[in-house]
Amino acid sequence: MPLTAPPEPRTSHEEGTVPPATLSDHRVPHEGGMMPTALSPLEGGTVPLPALSEHLRGLAGERGGVLGVPPGLVADDSPGWIPVPELAREPYGPLLALVDETAERWGAPRHVAAALLWKTYTYWNTLPMVLGWALERRVPLMRLADTLVRPSDAGVTIAATAVTVAVLPGDPLAGAPGTTVVPDLASAIREALLDGQHPLIRALCAQTRVGERTLWGSTAEAVTHPLLSLVPRDDVTRLLTEIGPPVDGLLVPDGDGYRRRTCCLWVTLPDADPCSTCCVR
Repeated sequence: MPLTAPPEPRTSHEEGTVPPATLSDHRVPHEGGMMPTALSPLEGGTVPLPALSEHLRGLAGERGGVLGVPPGLVADDSPGWIPVPELAREPYGPLLALVDETAERWGAPRHVAAALLWKTYTYWNTLPMVLGWALERRVPLMRLADTLVRPSDAGVTIAATAVTVAVLPGDPLAGAPGTTVVPDLASAIREALLDGQHPLIRALCAQTRVGERTLWGSTAEAVTHPLLSLVPRDDVTRLLTEIGPPVDGLLVPDGDGYRRRTCCLWVTLPDADPCSTCCVR
């Protein structure tokens, strides 16, 4: 199944987009920090994020049903799902198959295809977290071990077998099954990025020689782009700063928006116009 263009602020190659240091409980070690243990999904597999689910359904409607994450975030029982840990496991067959699909679609060298695939993957993987932060101050977390992916008309669709919702201590849901109480939602997002995205970034870099900073630049954009229509830019900038490395410092203000410090490599393709946020525009 062909992959579509990465979600991006409107450009010639985009088809219409709507595109915290320590967690307090339910923690298990992982490389690079601590990650909340995944608990059972709430009430039949639906996380308690009504504003987020409604927003995602609205985005799906605006995009003709093409959305890279189900509104309820939990995967259905249809075939074709790939456990994301398999993408990060040698010999990386499923991951390279997705890269090669992208390369075929765009006539791209493998390292460029890897960057474009990542731009799509990180957008859909990051979207629920940052929208949950903006809409409800509740952040859904998909651990790498629980995340599934499959090719789709959105490029890829990402879902999970279980979702943990990070909430602040004063939230009415604090302590409920399926939640983890954290002192800092930005740090919860950072730990989710390290757990759920860093292993894939390392695999892509090792197999295609694309730069790790290039890929984290797309993650920084995935944090920022969906929020600019919901919250003031200063709040988005503050969130990036609070998340910190590896995404802080990879975007710079530009008018009412931003510009990347790294390139997603789309502009390296023949006859491709630069993205509106491109560092080489």
